[in-house]
Amino acid sequence: MIFVCIHRVRSCSSIRFIKSKYVCVFDKSALKFSHQQRLFRTSAVSCGQIVQFKLSDIGEGITEVTVKEWYIKEGDSVSQFDSICEVQSDKASVTITSRYDGIIRKLHYNLDEIAYVGKPLVDIEIDASKGVAPEEDVVETPPMSHEEHTHQEIKGHKTLATPAVRRLAMENNIKLSEVVGTGKDNRILKEDILNYLAKQTGAILPPSPKAEIIPPLPKSETLPAAPKDKARKIPVPVSRPIVFSGKDKTEPVTGFQKAMVKTMSAALKIPHFGYCDEIDLTQLVQLREELKPLAQIRGVKLSFMPFFIKAASLGLLQYPILNASLDESCQNVTYKASHNIGVAMDTEQGLIVPNVKNVQVLSVFEIASELNRLQSLGSAGQLGTNDLTGGTFTLSNIGTIGGTYTKPVILPPEVAIGALGKIQVLPRFNGKGEVFKAQIMNVSWSADHRIIDGATMARFSNLWKSYLENPASMLLDLK
Repeated sequence: MIFVCIHRVRSCSSIRFIKSKYVCVFDKSALKFSHQQRLFRTSAVSCGQIVQFKLSDIGEGITEVTVKEWYIKEGDSVSQFDSICEVQSDKASVTITSRYDGIIRKLHYNLDEIAYVGKPLVDIEIDASKGVAPEEDVVETPPMSHEEHTHQEIKGHKTLATPAVRRLAMENNIKLSEVVGTGKDNRILKEDILNYLAKQTGAILPPSPKAEIIPPLPKSETLPAAPKDKARKIPVPVSRPIVFSGKDKTEPVTGFQKAMVKTMSAALKIPHFGYCDEIDLTQLVQLREELKPLAQIRGVKLSFMPFFIKAASLGLLQYPILNASLDESCQNVTYKASHNIGVAMDTEQGLIVPNVKNVQVLSVFEIASELNRLQSLGSAGQLGTNDLTGGTFTLSNIGTIGGTYTKPVILPPEVAIGALGKIQVLPRFNGKGEVFKAQIMNVSWSADHRIIDGATMARFSNLWKSYLENPASMLLDLK
């Protein structure tokens, strides 16, 4: 009997893979080792190489994520770019994909456990003859089509692109999963990367082919109008099982809630200036009712928010200081070229603020389409990092829940935010002193008083108000 220390043993006959342990070798066919008074027998034949697939840096300074779903299990075979798991950071949900062909041998984390960047995520057994390519781990999010403005998560989807295209995307810090491929089998071409890059930087591109605009239906075929005399909506409490345990419960702050803690703590350092006003939306309500059927025919739900967002963008063209950022030393102001306007959303995961990119070059209909996409992804918890970062100005539509005036908190590094109250039917006087029924909405603004004075905020609000109270006037400034 001979005692030896085996670090790694691989054989194509009777030994598979053993970690460093003291073992007692009897012969080639019967190998046992002792550990805490227990005996184990070796398993079947294998001649692969075990590599540890580490969680790579997914950007935005993220160091840890929560494992939300495994798409594979131990023993499954995977190919390059197959989905491994979905993780959630304090900014977004991200799908991790494999860069190896092989067999999953170990999952290092259970569901809802914290995984750390740079640490092993899974062990994969690969063909030893192929070796390990010295490339970075692959991180991808599910692809989505901006033209269709829909989202469908595709498990195990492979992003098709040549090495040259991948290199171009890497050099410009672009995730291939966020680019819509126009080549065969949705292959991503060089032109797709350049078009995506131009959109992100705010460049105005040649007009791309749009879906055919279907003319409105004859009056006899139009959608039936909703009855005007609607019963007053009564809030219904959310149906949740009530469990009384009699004990306090402590749970860690994770996900989007952790992001909110971090962001709001930083926001406390900003001296906020508040300004409030009321808007008469009577004409806008009528205009939206006329346009809603047309938008529905084109597959888009048209709310008031696209008008609010577009009016804000037109106002930012006149007051660019509201679309700026102040550095930490308070020495430099950066005026943002793109109007990436964020929209606060209340989801099951918590408060999230995705943003509509380059509003300054979008039509109201295009904004509505993008909002539909963001709302669908937000409800499903599938918003990508690109959707949640890069905002320059924010609107919070708290009125969909209730309330009139509020005190919104600025999202650093932005310098202004607006909160919109609910729309109410209230009596008002016209120029002749006559009482009429008006659709009134309240707005509350907060601005960074270090670089924005009250007069600037008030003038911006007045301009934004004029666009909404007289929506036809927006046509004069639309580009």
